[in-house]
Amino acid sequence: MKEALVVSRGQNGVTLPAIFAPDARTAERVIEFFTAQIRNPNTRKAYARATVTFAAWCTDQGISELGQVRPVHVAAYIEGLQERIAAPSVKLQLAALRMLFNWLVVSQVIPSNPAHAVRGPKHVVRKGKTPVLAAEEARVLIDSMDTDSLVGLRDRALIGLMVYTFARVGAVTKMRVEDVYVQGRRTWVRLHEKGGKRHEMPCHHNLEHYLAAYIEGAGISRDAKGYLFCSVRGRSTQLSEKPMHRTDVYRMVGRRAEDAGVRTQICCHSFRATGITEYLRNGGKLEVAQQMANHESARTTGLYDRRNDQISLDEVERILI
Repeated sequence: MKEALVVSRGQNGVTLPAIFAPDARTAERVIEFFTAQIRNPNTRKAYARATVTFAAWCTDQGISELGQVRPVHVAAYIEGLQERIAAPSVKLQLAALRMLFNWLVVSQVIPSNPAHAVRGPKHVVRKGKTPVLAAEEARVLIDSMDTDSLVGLRDRALIGLMVYTFARVGAVTKMRVEDVYVQGRRTWVRLHEKGGKRHEMPCHHNLEHYLAAYIEGAGISRDAKGYLFCSVRGRSTQLSEKPMHRTDVYRMVGRRAEDAGVRTQICCHSFRATGITEYLRNGGKLEVAQQMANHESARTTGLYDRRNDQISLDEVERILI
């Protein structure tokens, strides 16, 4: 496996597996794919990992040149992946290879795309896997935070923002102070979602209170261009000027849930799913939830709807044994 990671280092310092960098021209085209064609940093990282993994597999199979890769090789690779990882992950790996090879075809590096004809595994999803909190659990979690501290005010505002606006954690960590503003006597938030989409939402009255308390406590109202949610400086309780990373938020959520006695194994996305479920449970419309969540399709929004979980639980309790 280590032999597959023999690399070529380009002029800009980017490291590539040897099979994708047999010469300077090919290496340049591969680098262009990851830098010019993929704008989302998370997608770029995922596709880069998929590329390195496939390169390692090729080395194990004695394939040292891109021209040797055939559809049967890609199909065998995908078959092997299905025995080790979940179907969505396999589909992501195949998508990465298809796009990369297609780019190399367009760039006239290889004559045809060996991944084009390969079919991925079937994967039908009717309900998402994201853990969802009950409304009571979410309330306990938010109320458990020590709002006498600046960090507590920050964490309450951050979690409240994800719950009441259905925001993704990536959009929340990119927010600036100016993205919280007043319009029509109501506080609004501006979210910069993936794909470069700007999404604006009015604040729930609870969220309005959480944000106002945090911004006043942190004294950041005049720093319009500063990040809204900043990390803690060292081991102190003071906030730095650097934004929280999504991993910082993930760890914070885990600590807060443990301190509040929440046993559900939640993640950052749980608050998005929790907010959507509670909105629909209280008479909200799916098409409006789609707009609030900034989803392209109502089907995607429906994956977050866990109202039927409670119905199933009620039916299970009918087994009176």
